[in-house]
Amino acid sequence: MAKSKVVRQAAAAKAAKQGASGKRTIAKNRSARHEYFIEETFEAGIELTGTEVKSLRERACQITDAFCLIRGREAWLHGVHIHPYSNGGVWNVDPDRKRRLLLHRRQIDYLDGKLRQKGLALVPLEIYFDENNRVKLAIGLARGKKLYDKRDDMARRDVDREIARALKSRSR
Repeated sequence: MAKSKVVRQAAAAKAAKQGASGKRTIAKNRSARHEYFIEETFEAGIELTGTEVKSLRERACQITDAFCLIRGREAWLHGVHIHPYSNGGVWNVDPDRKRRLLLHRRQIDYLDGKLRQKGLALVPLEIYFDENNRVKLAIGLARGKKLYDKRDDMARRDVDREIARALKSRSR
């Protein structure tokens, strides 16, 4: 009886640690929000092998230079490096291979139509495990920023930081 109570408490603590959404972030593309205006976001599954999933559980992934393409009515993820699983042996696959994204047909057709417009791109934003322990990818339909837009964002962040610092010192 006491053991099951301890197990339940541990599970509750783990759920509280994960947050209300239940997603566990593996990797974020922080430079994407700096380089692009994100107009819409989508959630896609990724077609992976077993050793890739085990490697992602070790948080061994890099998506900084990644991008998405739509070819032949399928969405593909290029440039993601998933490190080989440490105990994978001969079952490890090429860490830099292109991976198919799992989206609904309507979503793929919608994205294909949007990508035909000049200046739009599909950018991976985040790889995470959802509440059912499936690997998901947040992708954004993005428009590139100009240099002056980046400077404006940096100035706005600095002003917000100064305001937060002033409010914090004032409340002490």
